Amino acid sequence: MFKVLVIAYYFPPLGLSGVQRTLKFTKYFKKYNWQPTVITTGKLRYFAHDEYLMKEAIDSGTTIIRTESINPNKKITVRMPSSFIMKFFGRVSKTLFIPDNKIFWSKRATRKAKKLLKKENFDAIFITGPPFSSMVSIVKLKEKFDIPIFIDYRDSWINNQFRFYPTPYHKYKHKKLEDSVLRKVDRITVVNRQIKENLLKTYKFLKFNDIDIIPHGYDPDDFDKVIPLPKENKKLIITHSGIFYEEITPKYLLKALKQLSKEKPQIAANIELRFIGHFKRENQKLVKRLKLESFVKELGYLNHLESVRQIISSDILWLMLPNTEKMKNVSPGKLFEYFGTKKPILASLPDGTAKNNIIEYGAVFLTSPNDITEIKNALIEIHNLYISDNLPTPNIEFVEKHNRIKLTEQLVKIFQFYLRAE
Repeated sequence: MFKVLVIAYYFPPLGLSGVQRTLKFTKYFKKYNWQPTVITTGKLRYFAHDEYLMKEAIDSGTTIIRTESINPNKKITVRMPSSFIMKFFGRVSKTLFIPDNKIFWSKRATRKAKKLLKKENFDAIFITGPPFSSMVSIVKLKEKFDIPIFIDYRDSWINNQFRFYPTPYHKYKHKKLEDSVLRKVDRITVVNRQIKENLLKTYKFLKFNDIDIIPHGYDPDDFDKVIPLPKENKKLIITHSGIFYEEITPKYLLKALKQLSKEKPQIAANIELRFIGHFKRENQKLVKRLKLESFVKELGYLNHLESVRQIISSDILWLMLPNTEKMKNVSPGKLFEYFGTKKPILASLPDGTAKNNIIEYGAVFLTSPNDITEIKNALIEIHNLYISDNLPTPNIEFVEKHNRIKLTEQLVKIFQFYLRAE
């Protein structure tokens, strides 16, 4: 077998969609004759842990090496902080640490990788970001060990939608670090075309063929393992899976449902909104203020398999992204898991990558992110189609393109093409 050393801060038992891309690659590497070893973090404070994903990582036979770092918050937290607190501390962190606050872990992970590379022969290193500090540290090993390095962008770096630059120096330093990394690595993968185009535009030394697009996806194995829950009543179930942060919020959907309950109470009474994940206090307060308690079911944080069970047991899945310029780059991982359900999607999206993807998916009801009347009218349309058993079906060919087994095969082909070329 070929051997690949994977550097991934976000890996089980941490949860949420950012973990799953790397986990699923490592899960299916062996199918294509590659043995992964993952260097990841030790125990730390985080609001989402998933023992099901941890078991999946262990069962796949992946070698996992944990690296502790200087971190005053090692205990597990069970509640996600408010949007205000997250934004405040995020900005403080981005002011103090360049490129990110994982630099201490990244340095220790690099020392661990160095020791490992001295003892074992690896054919490649694969680094996933964010955090981007791991790329900055690990690429320094390339010359010493004469090993190809592949990097994977789950999000943009300098054009990240949540990036904050308190001074021009901060942006200059980030760009200089990214430039340095990109000059050293052998191949680059990104999750969408917008990130690729931004990299090519910003760094003129990059060639078109230096960057491959491997989108997020869904694991068919997850869907094979679960049976839908029996329907308790005839209500239209609309479900959101994931977290709300920054301007990603349920308030416009909730206000649209409130408006619908006033104008067409018989339709509103037949709709149930379900929220999987940490539902922040500000959202709970909004539900109470709008008097929507009887319409909303808060399921809390679920492990990945139970989350899949809930979304396949729903009639409609809902997603929103705020109407900002930076959101044009974004393609949320949960959207591609939605695709795996083959369920219709109510999507409140701005123009950009996510909207383009969902149009190609086909089974979609599109609205502007914050147009309450438009969302309300979409709810009416969806309800009428639901009652008549005439909801749309997706483009199956498009869905199959995002099967994680096939996506892993694409990544392995990139590895092997480069090794053959060498």
